[in-house]
Amino acid sequence: MSVDATMQSSIPAVSPTTEGTQRERVPVRIFDNPAQLAREVARRIAELIRERQAEGRTVVLGLPTGSTPIGVYQELIRMHREEGLDFSNVITFNLDEYYPMQPDSLQSYHRFMRENLFDHINIPPENIHIPRGDIPPEEVEAHCQAYEEEIRKAGGLDLVLLGIGRSGHIGFNEPGSGPETRTRLVVLDEITRKDAASDFFGEENVPRHAITMGIGTILEALEIILMATGEHKAPIVRRAVEEPPDRQVPASFLQTHPNATFYLDRAAASELTREKTPWLVREVVWDKPMAKRAIIWLSEKLGKAILKLEAADFYRNHLHSLVHAYPDVDALCLEIFEDLRQRIVYSHQLFKHQRVIVFSPHPDDDVISMGGMLDKLVANQNEVIVAYMTNGSVAVFDADVRRYLRFVELSHDILGLEGEALERFRARQQEILDFFARKKPGEVDLEVIQKLKAHIRYAEAVAGIEVVGLTAEHARFLDMPFYKTGTVRKDPIGEADIRIVLDLLEEIHPHHIFVAGDLSDPHGTHRMCYTAIQQALQRYHRAHPREEWPLVWLYRGAWQEWEVHQADVFLPMSKADLDRKIEAIFKHESQKDRAMFPGAYDDREFWQRARDRNRGTAETLNRLGLPEFYAAEAFVTCYEMP
Repeated sequence: MSVDATMQSSIPAVSPTTEGTQRERVPVRIFDNPAQLAREVARRIAELIRERQAEGRTVVLGLPTGSTPIGVYQELIRMHREEGLDFSNVITFNLDEYYPMQPDSLQSYHRFMRENLFDHINIPPENIHIPRGDIPPEEVEAHCQAYEEEIRKAGGLDLVLLGIGRSGHIGFNEPGSGPETRTRLVVLDEITRKDAASDFFGEENVPRHAITMGIGTILEALEIILMATGEHKAPIVRRAVEEPPDRQVPASFLQTHPNATFYLDRAAASELTREKTPWLVREVVWDKPMAKRAIIWLSEKLGKAILKLEAADFYRNHLHSLVHAYPDVDALCLEIFEDLRQRIVYSHQLFKHQRVIVFSPHPDDDVISMGGMLDKLVANQNEVIVAYMTNGSVAVFDADVRRYLRFVELSHDILGLEGEALERFRARQQEILDFFARKKPGEVDLEVIQKLKAHIRYAEAVAGIEVVGLTAEHARFLDMPFYKTGTVRKDPIGEADIRIVLDLLEEIHPHHIFVAGDLSDPHGTHRMCYTAIQQALQRYHRAHPREEWPLVWLYRGAWQEWEVHQADVFLPMSKADLDRKIEAIFKHESQKDRAMFPGAYDDREFWQRARDRNRGTAETLNRLGLPEFYAAEAFVTCYEMP
């Protein structure tokens, strides 16, 4: 099979449903994407504010921090500016704060709330309450009791918004916390500290304690909304929703509340029974995508190749209706097998002599996630441009800058640095070293250091693509503005970001573009880059007839891989192909051995993740009875990004 413009995404559109929820112990609402979720939560908050205003009463909100609620806060700000939503009757109590923590620190939740909400709405300052992280230890207990008293004086919490940690925590109520807990000082769980490591530029800089509103306090609210997005939240969401209340999963205690609801995007809901294996809990429409999912599931569950499945296997595993929906189960298995087999695309079947843009959110995602494909695209004599969307500077250790400065110092005579030029270099070098000597954990680097760190990433990126036969001329460093904050938290995607992507599309007029569909990176850069490309592509589509639209290839790999039933294309890789891909990843030396932001839920290095995921995809195909390969990369294709 050759890959051409007729290929469409195989991800089925699943309509919202309340069927099949019998295993869910708390109400769950599922949204197609985080933006829809954020808008609906903001709508509910605005509705409550207006109801209370009409009654001449205040509304008391419990508010979280982190990446998940930012979309809600942005929508509330929009509603305030464009629709006149009035916050003068709103009283807020934040869930938590690190301890110790100065309120103006980069990582402070006081600062987070000001920057992401409070500075942009008309809430009275005296109505804002956030636990203090800057008080002496001997005053903490009294402060916590006073916080509880302030909530009572305000009339109690009307609505609490929550996120959920990978450990199942809500607020900073770590595993072991129960429904009797109140506002208090807690010791942070190891997983929580790993999750926070990127914000603090290293786990060693994350405070070991925090002040948090207790589960008992939260459960006294009139209404609770827990929000979760991304595949990495799916396992703990399933436990919190489908398993009995358990102190090891504090969020599970929301099951005991009469008005608590989980708001999930489809990725965070993906492990729920009604999403993962809906045929176990409800009647389904057995179209080919659903039949494909079920047959792959059954094959893997039984450890039998697809073509070895028999009718009895279906009957014994709750798939009676599938057997009855098709007159010949053997023929159905053969059809699904052939569907998968035809998605295996060898290098000689890939397109040739076409224009290609590979969008890489960070300066190493290209080789980590699709190094094998990149190698084949070059070998097929395509015109390839690799567009590195962000400079990746925040992920470079200070030690790397010191190392390169030392190299220049030792090599100054060879490099021709003499006289005034050498003196200027040494002065700048000393300025940088002096800053490092007094630098506090998480402090924003000097602009010159940010640029040096960006250049380290750029040089590594060029070295990486040189392994597959490209040169510096094939690299574009877009340096998108949203990323250039000097911190892990980024600005929202703006017009300038979209324009940069659109200008490149208009310059190249690509036949194919490759985009990271791997949206669960811990600090959200992949998701934001995806949004910028999506919006730029929509404008590009409006300016060009459909026959000129590029085919979009969505890749994954750094954080998770496409499941077999989702993928449109499998690219087989030999051992030599995989070794060459790993060699390209190794060129990113600043991310080797100990990356700044490896993610909290995977201890492997990026090259190990790529190797294991590519080998794992090939092994899965082999177990299904398909041709056996050493490794394989998977892709989803579409013309309009979902």
